[in-house]
Amino acid sequence: MASNYVIGLDFGSSSVRALLVDTANGRELAEKTFDYPHGRQGVILDGRNPNLARQQPADYLLGIKKAIRSVVHQASQIRGFSPDRVVGIGVDTTGSTPIPIDASGTPLAMLPKFKNNRAALAWLWKDHTSHIEAAEITELGRAMRPNYMAKIGGRYSSEWFWAKLLHCARTSPEVFDAAASWVELADFVPAQLTGNVRPEQIRRGICAAGHKALFSREWGGYADDEFLGKLDPRLVKVRRSLPNQVYNVSASAGRLTAAWATALGLPENIPVAIGAFDCHLGAIGAGISDNTLVKIMGTSTCDIMVAPIDSGLADIPGLCGIVPESVLPGYFGLEAGQSAVGDIFGWFVNEIAPGGRIGSYEALTRAAGKLKPGESGLLALDWHNGNRTVLVDQRLTGAIVGLTLYSTPAEIYRSLIEATAFGSRVIMERLEEYGVRCERVINCGGIAAKNPLIMQIYADVMGRPIAISRSSQTCALGSAIAATVVSGVYPNFAEATAAMTGIQKKVYTPQPAYVAVYNRLYRQYRVLHDAFGVGSAGTGEIAGVMKSLLTIRDEVRR
Repeated sequence: MASNYVIGLDFGSSSVRALLVDTANGRELAEKTFDYPHGRQGVILDGRNPNLARQQPADYLLGIKKAIRSVVHQASQIRGFSPDRVVGIGVDTTGSTPIPIDASGTPLAMLPKFKNNRAALAWLWKDHTSHIEAAEITELGRAMRPNYMAKIGGRYSSEWFWAKLLHCARTSPEVFDAAASWVELADFVPAQLTGNVRPEQIRRGICAAGHKALFSREWGGYADDEFLGKLDPRLVKVRRSLPNQVYNVSASAGRLTAAWATALGLPENIPVAIGAFDCHLGAIGAGISDNTLVKIMGTSTCDIMVAPIDSGLADIPGLCGIVPESVLPGYFGLEAGQSAVGDIFGWFVNEIAPGGRIGSYEALTRAAGKLKPGESGLLALDWHNGNRTVLVDQRLTGAIVGLTLYSTPAEIYRSLIEATAFGSRVIMERLEEYGVRCERVINCGGIAAKNPLIMQIYADVMGRPIAISRSSQTCALGSAIAATVVSGVYPNFAEATAAMTGIQKKVYTPQPAYVAVYNRLYRQYRVLHDAFGVGSAGTGEIAGVMKSLLTIRDEVRR
């Protein structure tokens, strides 16, 4: 019997990749990565404002064409493949990455009037310009809608939907007033492919809505008019452009239009799955199940777990939400994460280490691998892009303690790796504190596949065996799996993941001698974590130091 195929689209922070997959066994026939042409590594920055990170929506549309046409062409060279056997498309993206659109569904940044206005661009997940607005939403939520706050871990983040919109309304009213609605990138891409682009046509996903935009069926949809109006009456207009019904990834966003089918070389009318965030579909691509922590490691790290909806799960402070069916139908999706991981390593290698004696990933990794835990005397905090979980505070910054005139680049590099592992352990312990057992850890992404040293350090710090997803493109694979379900190839995700996912043979096992040292270092990490991040007893004014430095920096730059 001839095979069927699906395509997974994965929109990352600097590029989009397409993965063409055999539905029978998950075999990956072809992949293509297309780098966004605008900005620095795909991100439009502002030298005067380090919190700003935007993207050009036109890059997403160009990326769809370039990436999909490439994988279809590559696969056409393989015996047995035919484009007419492609039966569906799935989509995952970064988030929260909202885009202002007009009544026709056109991103404002693609209109001549706004082509040079940064506020009209897509507001990338790591844009933190709205940290003041996020704090206001948190304060009002605690006073007025504590049920909202309980479902998102107790604090609203500057990475999320309403904070970004509120900041836009205050700082760029010309853009805010011109927008008929705002759409998450995860909903924008399926809408474009299916032609359902007008605000009232777009089928929106529970993943973005529930984790970032205060949507819950418990209170009938998105945050209510009274609450949003209290923040700013202009937000009510956006709320009224949003639906009261959203969908999980087993549902269809629509069918591929004739125009897109021609442009991509695919059959017209194939289903396109509802979009979701990269980490949620990456968890599916890793074969997530009960009591399994899936870590999608890239520029940042997202941690995902699931729990049956009938499990009576408690609200967990500091998480990025507990949302029914944001990952799998019939399960709560639990999201946590770290705002910078690969970005930290990249910063050190590209910006700092070149001034030293060694300056490449490979050289630093080799040298760091020769060190033992604790040998450097260094301890770092992994907050170079703020803390996503469990403190949910984007005004925290990185730190290294213990530096001397003898500290080497390799020692510093290893301390940064260890810091991200300690941050992972904080998240794991918070989950377990509230009854979610982490019996198994699966790591995914380029870091997991390419750097054994980092994986072994994570195993030793977390005290858990670390498995690695078989696919190096688990997010795109998860999107492809969603396409198999929505197209009817498989009746559910359990059968689809059983057939199409797996882990590598190599499993990283904790080394008892190293675990003992890391337990001691972790206790010191928690002292720093709580002192700077919480303001624990006896720390005086130290908890305000990081934010005071940022305030001074911003004043001087202005």
